Amino acid sequence: MEKETVSKIIREGQDFIPEIRLFERPIEFEEKGNYVFVGVRQCGKSYMLYQRIQQLLREGHNIKEIVYVNFDDERLQLIKADELDLILQAYASMNEGRPLMFFDEIQNVEGWEHFARRLANQKYQVFITGSNAKMLGRDIATTLGGRYWTQNVYPFTFKEFLDSKNILLDSHWEYSTSLKASVERAFNEYFHFGGFPEVREVTAKRIWLNELYNKIFFSDLVVRNNVRNEAALRLTIRRMAESVKQPIAYNRISNLVKSTGVNCQPNSVTDYVGFLRDSCMVFSLTNYISKYSERETIKKHYFVDNGLLNIFLNDGETSLLENLCAIHLYQQYGEGQLFYYNKNVEVDFYLPEQHTAIQACYNMSDLQTSEREINALVKLHAFEPLQRALIITRDDETTIQKDNGLTIEVKPIWKWILE
Repeated sequence: MEKETVSKIIREGQDFIPEIRLFERPIEFEEKGNYVFVGVRQCGKSYMLYQRIQQLLREGHNIKEIVYVNFDDERLQLIKADELDLILQAYASMNEGRPLMFFDEIQNVEGWEHFARRLANQKYQVFITGSNAKMLGRDIATTLGGRYWTQNVYPFTFKEFLDSKNILLDSHWEYSTSLKASVERAFNEYFHFGGFPEVREVTAKRIWLNELYNKIFFSDLVVRNNVRNEAALRLTIRRMAESVKQPIAYNRISNLVKSTGVNCQPNSVTDYVGFLRDSCMVFSLTNYISKYSERETIKKHYFVDNGLLNIFLNDGETSLLENLCAIHLYQQYGEGQLFYYNKNVEVDFYLPEQHTAIQACYNMSDLQTSEREINALVKLHAFEPLQRALIITRDDETTIQKDNGLTIEVKPIWKWILE
């Protein structure tokens, strides 16, 4: 790797980043904090770096203080960890002073974390992105030594999606017929095609999402993890998508894949699900009441964005509804506080610390379906007293008061996720 090549890359970043037009996301930064941004591909991690750079420029920093390096750049494909110091050398040959460091997809360089720790020890301010949750695993977290803040980045929330379309809500928006109609139209798009920032701007949304999935599949799953049985991995992902509303055991997924004639053992499925979680494409929930031995083998798996899930589904409205509920809750609470409940009663989402239970039900028009969803919350309330019980629907809205004192709120999802 030549120092002049690195210098050229630094100059290019200084030229183009100030000109980028951004939709700024509501993330606050510690003034002297070092950050690692992690999330699925195309969720907006690079734009978080651009946003921070532009904020610093507005605060009075000079663009010559900025070092932005994207390790997806083909000129850096062969760079080794022991060559990363060329970045400091290249900057020193261009400018005096201490730069602010921004490294995009640095996990492409094996051993990057040692360089990142050294920079933090030397009091550089550093911002890092990556598409692999493993870069925040126990070993690397130990290596970084608590010197970095972790910031998960997700595709747009529905509120951000509306803001990006310049649909601005006030406290009375529900009483404006035209504004409410705009919200409902936008939600229909968001519900089916998700919140990736770039998908808003393309007409062929499904094609764009398929191309994104293929990038994740080959780069973040197959190549990164040296997967040999691509067919088994593809079928595992499809079976997880088709089973998104149900707890499913790894043995069950293995059997579903093998039923197509493709060899796939349960331990391979365990690995594949781990790879999917590391790529930030899926997240998993455990049964709050399950035995320890079942917690790691039987889970509910959700996709981090409805658009990614939708490419696997035909007429999957109910799955998309529950998946979007899971996304909304996961972004607020994470796996540590969010569970499902399945013992003598099945409840889709349970937040024990908030004493809250939530059912996802596409519509309440069918009496049998309505009674099943209501009775599940009533039964749970009998032995896990609830402070809040909700049934999230596509459009239905009402309040149900039960004799045991439980109040059940029935809310349309597009309204609930804007609360």
